[in-house]
Amino acid sequence: MNQMIPQQWSSPCGNQCTHKYSALMQIPWRVFCKKGCDADGETWEECLAECNEICYKDPVLKDRQWSAYIDRSPGAANYSEECFHACVAGCGYKFEIDTKKVDEVRPNRPPPPPSAVKPIPSELEPSEPSQDLPGTSA
Repeated sequence: MNQMIPQQWSSPCGNQCTHKYSALMQIPWRVFCKKGCDADGETWEECLAECNEICYKDPVLKDRQWSAYIDRSPGAANYSEECFHACVAGCGYKFEIDTKKVDEVRPNRPPPPPSAVKPIPSELEPSEPSQDLPGTSA
């Protein structure tokens, strides 16, 4: 009879991801770390590039900065950054890279264009209290 031993259930890399992201709130990061473990790249650099692709999506329509909000993966900018760091951790485990070097890796993303972060137009916020609202005194 052929019995499976626990080591066969997941890779050592995956086990390191599970250990690093063991808290319940860190489940998505564990998944992204394991994506780093499973990346197809043959080198550390290729693995990092794959993390970049997994965690950051380019705008749907070129030259339309607003479209970046449509296809932002896996969500808000800080979420993408957390995803990237978790994925890079997986790459680090896969290629046995020193943790200090892993921690220094930054996403290979151009900074967002200044026009992409526009303030909300002020006409949406009344500058004076509206006349049709009753006063606060009873």
